[in-house]
Amino acid sequence: MSGGPESNKVVIIGGGPGGYESALVAAQLGAEVTVVDTDGLGGSAVLTDCVPSKTLIATAELMTDVSGAAELGVNFHDHQGDAATTISVDLARVNDRVKKLAADQSADIARRLAKENVEVVQGYGRLDGPGRVVVGDLSLDADAILVATGAAPRTLPTAQPDGERILTWEQVYDLTEVPTELIVVGSGVTGAEFASAYLALGIPVTLVSSRDRVLPGEDADASLVLEEVSKRRGMKLLSESRMESVTRAGDVVTVTLTDGRSIQGSHCILALGSIPNTVDIGLEEAGVILKDGGFVNVDRVSRTSARGVYAAGDCTGVLMLASVAAMQGRIAMWHFLGDTVHPLDLKKVSSNVFTAPEIATVGWTQKAVDAGEINAEVVMLPLSGNPRAKMQGVHDGFVKLLCRPGTGIVVGGVVVGPRASELIHPVSIAVAESLTADQLAQAFTVYPSMSGSIAEAARRLHRV
Repeated sequence: MSGGPESNKVVIIGGGPGGYESALVAAQLGAEVTVVDTDGLGGSAVLTDCVPSKTLIATAELMTDVSGAAELGVNFHDHQGDAATTISVDLARVNDRVKKLAADQSADIARRLAKENVEVVQGYGRLDGPGRVVVGDLSLDADAILVATGAAPRTLPTAQPDGERILTWEQVYDLTEVPTELIVVGSGVTGAEFASAYLALGIPVTLVSSRDRVLPGEDADASLVLEEVSKRRGMKLLSESRMESVTRAGDVVTVTLTDGRSIQGSHCILALGSIPNTVDIGLEEAGVILKDGGFVNVDRVSRTSARGVYAAGDCTGVLMLASVAAMQGRIAMWHFLGDTVHPLDLKKVSSNVFTAPEIATVGWTQKAVDAGEINAEVVMLPLSGNPRAKMQGVHDGFVKLLCRPGTGIVVGGVVVGPRASELIHPVSIAVAESLTADQLAQAFTVYPSMSGSIAEAARRLHRV
């Protein structure tokens, strides 16, 4: 471990993954660190986004498993011995558990920061030039400032949340009653995840998508599988349907489309994207250049245009993932404090969409291959032929690998199926370490296992 000068003072605005992870690195390297936190340590990732949504999805996954139990020979009976015909969810209990886990995770982060002697200041931080942060009447001098203020749900004048029946993705955890008909507007990652989760919880769902397919930014084959599964399970999917307004009259919510059609339900979730929390915090006055949409412009080591000011996480708009936010923050501190640093490489980022089935990706994409951006061989192997998948009643999903035709180096991959977020890891290692398809194929896998399909796909990329 190496460290910079003893006098280094670091002030971090924002307590989410980009903030608290960078604080831990800076403290490890001997800096004096202060985190200015507004809404609670962990930020939206812990309190209103990743941790809560994936906890909700964990319950939804269990419901999905139970609903398919009969295929595996498992039957349920009530206390009178009659066959049980329905399963239901207690949404109030689910959301209580969601919020408790989020609060516990936030408390764990606070304890860790305290253990590392990181000072936490509650309040709204604002830059007063490139070397000072003001929090109310408190002024904090800094040798380096890291802006990690995150982003907030985007809304529209014609679609305003009320926190009761018209909801952003931050407000769904206050629901105590089960929606009788849920409308989700937006088919990006957030919209697709909530639509899939609530559908699995037994709630009728209509997904309104302005694009021709769900998850337009993901692998097209993966999107097709998700659409087919969702429709088979009863989801109504309205593609190429743009929302004009969302209104409420009593217990009825109406979503009006630009073509004049309307859909009614008991609740509506707005998944319209995010806007960065960069307004009125002194960025431009400090010399920080903002991109379109108000996102902070950063380079691959998280520097802004102002000397000594770094930025990390959703406020940069680089790639809105908690893992990327944390890495951007760590890179910023490694760079400022003189430790070994490798610039951010988005082609090595693995990500996952927590739908049912899950969709995990890493590296170069099929779209880039089709567009001629990279020359790569592609193999796609359905999970339906995997012995472990057959045992578990898994019929949908696939493994896709991309490798360079000359060297055989693995440059990308997609996994669609249960726990794809775990299955992508060996592919992620292969991409990060420039392993060949042969090297990936020759590593032992357990038989039977889902990961066996990754090795099998790699074997099909072997060239004599």
